[in-house]
Amino acid sequence: MNRYPVWKYAIIVIAVVIGALYALPNLFGESPAVQVSVAKPSMKIDAATLIRVEETLKAAGLTPDALVLEGTSIKARFTNTDAQLKAKDAIQKTLNPDVAEPGYVVALNLLTRSPGWLSALNAFPMYLGLDLRGGVHFMLQVDMQAALSKKAESLTGDIRSGLREKNVRHSGITRSGKTIEIRFRDAPAADAAKRLIQDQFPDLETVEISEAGEVRMVATIRPASARNVQDQAIKQNITTLHNRINELGVAEPVIQQQGLDRIVVQLPGVQDTAKAKDILGRTATLELRMVDDSTEGRAAEMGTGMVPFGSERFLERDGRAVIVKKQVILSGDSLTDAQPGFDSQTQQPKVDLTVDAKGGRIMRDVSRENLKKRMAIVLFEKGRGEVLTAPVIQGELGNRFQISGSMTVVEANDLALLLRAGSLAAPMEIIEERTIGPSLGAENIAKGFNSVTWGFLAVALFMCVYYMLFGVISSIALGVNLLLLVALLSMLQATLTLPGMAAMALVLGMAIDSNVLINERVREELRGGASPQAAIHAGYDRAWATIIDSNVTTLIAGLALLAFGSGPVRGFAVVHCLGILTSMFSGVFFSRGIVNLWYGRQKKLKAVSIGTVWRPDSGNQVTTS
Repeated sequence: MNRYPVWKYAIIVIAVVIGALYALPNLFGESPAVQVSVAKPSMKIDAATLIRVEETLKAAGLTPDALVLEGTSIKARFTNTDAQLKAKDAIQKTLNPDVAEPGYVVALNLLTRSPGWLSALNAFPMYLGLDLRGGVHFMLQVDMQAALSKKAESLTGDIRSGLREKNVRHSGITRSGKTIEIRFRDAPAADAAKRLIQDQFPDLETVEISEAGEVRMVATIRPASARNVQDQAIKQNITTLHNRINELGVAEPVIQQQGLDRIVVQLPGVQDTAKAKDILGRTATLELRMVDDSTEGRAAEMGTGMVPFGSERFLERDGRAVIVKKQVILSGDSLTDAQPGFDSQTQQPKVDLTVDAKGGRIMRDVSRENLKKRMAIVLFEKGRGEVLTAPVIQGELGNRFQISGSMTVVEANDLALLLRAGSLAAPMEIIEERTIGPSLGAENIAKGFNSVTWGFLAVALFMCVYYMLFGVISSIALGVNLLLLVALLSMLQATLTLPGMAAMALVLGMAIDSNVLINERVREELRGGASPQAAIHAGYDRAWATIIDSNVTTLIAGLALLAFGSGPVRGFAVVHCLGILTSMFSGVFFSRGIVNLWYGRQKKLKAVSIGTVWRPDSGNQVTTS
């Protein structure tokens, strides 16, 4: 009657072993570390960089617990935060002598102390939130003037195309900041242009100035439109930051607007702070422009002449100069996808780009009109432009094309990530950065740990006293529930915050309800005169429906918090929902397995150890043992 088949015990053993294995990394804790990664594509991390870091630490009188080169970063572990801070300052001075142009990102980090064999099994500790473990806090300043200039540049190109379509002749279109200036040789052409701008460009207001037989029209962005552009720039940048952080795999980030032109980014429990700082700090936007192949442009490329008016000088990655026209053919706003890959002919890393329908039409028209001419793909990072490649247009282009050149696999992956996450509407600069150390959350961790520990001990003590052996079994099941919950949070790499620890303490109280229901059902069957074996069987079977109902209703409430909550509420809901699932496994399936193992093998069972059983019909009590 009360026997489990072997496969059910196998499930219990496997679940407990896997739970213990994936919960184990949380016991080793973390050590303060300094992480070094590249800030520029031209720099690299190799054995020579490792030797420089090692010599720097030796000169500063610092001995790291470990100094390793892992992938594209160097990680130095230290015993305490004082040594960590001194090491960061020393490495920063050595690797980045020019503060304005840092070649490396030197960031504080926390690295787990768990052994390598656990990491090889993908067993990592769960993340702790900003209030427990610390993390990284950024304050980003959005360049609103750049957003308006970018809008004006886009409008300049649209006006030029509109005038060409309507056959309106002009003497030239120039842009200065947020102002667009158009020159005409006669008044009728100026009037036609004014009507066009009023019809197609409501964001602009125009003023006409007549001088020396020429009409000069000055168009500026209306104040209301300028405010709308700035609001959209903030929203687009926040969305882009969300996409980038999602690509990085950071759990539960905080990204919110502060004031008119600032964005706050908090990355709680982030593992690779150096990578996060690098990705957030880079303002990668892509622009396609035609190369200036005029005689003056070629002379400027060779360094024997001045850059022609209406063109700019950029460098390729190998240091060669390219003279590029200022007119932007296509920007990153039209980009819909970017994927890294390898060129089928050269086997070199590349990035495949896909643009929207409007961008596809522009690419077809431009490539058809400029066959056998060079088109430059310019990447702007931190306000600086770099020509990735300037190939010759060999045929008509469409919605898909590729970027290839002197890129490594890592650079191609990073570039695809940045472009795929979306372009920034305006450049941003990190004006404040705080790395919050673990000492700040040590008190919260201690309080949360104590609440869970004392809550568990109090519940276990009550169960053991009141239900005797069944209470001991219930307490063991409660411990397994806590083990499986921690293991699940670690496997999902969820971020545990202070509200999450509160949910964990609450789960312990709720999880024991299942065992209380089962134990009271068994007592009820014993009071009714059932045999011990029949009482155990009926107690578990009849309590199951009640347990399901109560847990499902609680789970619905938890899912509602998860769906509509945010921030701390969402962190509470995650632990709450997972705790309900683990409690159903441990409180019913696991505890019955132990009871069956202990009592099921006894054929003539006369009594069970479940505390005092009151018999209301006789007024007497019987203590079973």
